[in-house]
Amino acid sequence: MPEPDSAPSFRRPAPLIFEPAASAEEAEHFFDLESIADPRELLSRATELAVAFQAAADRAMEYQAMAAAQLADPRRFDRLPDAAIADRAEWTEDYTRRMVAFGKQLLRDATPDGSP
Repeated sequence: MPEPDSAPSFRRPAPLIFEPAASAEEAEHFFDLESIADPRELLSRATELAVAFQAAADRAMEYQAMAAAQLADPRRFDRLPDAAIADRAEWTEDYTRRMVAFGKQLLRDATPDGSP
């Protein structure tokens, strides 16, 4: 019987005597489009996806612009120069300046009194 004040004893995990079976690699599926046989249905579904992805990309770009504007704000103590923002976002400095300006406009439009 172990003594009550002794340190707990740890047991080693049991060694594996076999390797777990590797899962069978499945073919890549893109929204199950490859299973649609009817070309009309395929066109319709693929178009829906393309429109949805474009809308998501547009919205993400707006968030990029707002973040760039916030990072470039001279009122921030941790303000980043355009070159640093361009480096982080993998943009050119010219494109960064345009995105900062666009982001400032979006932020102005988002506030009720029009202030950034």
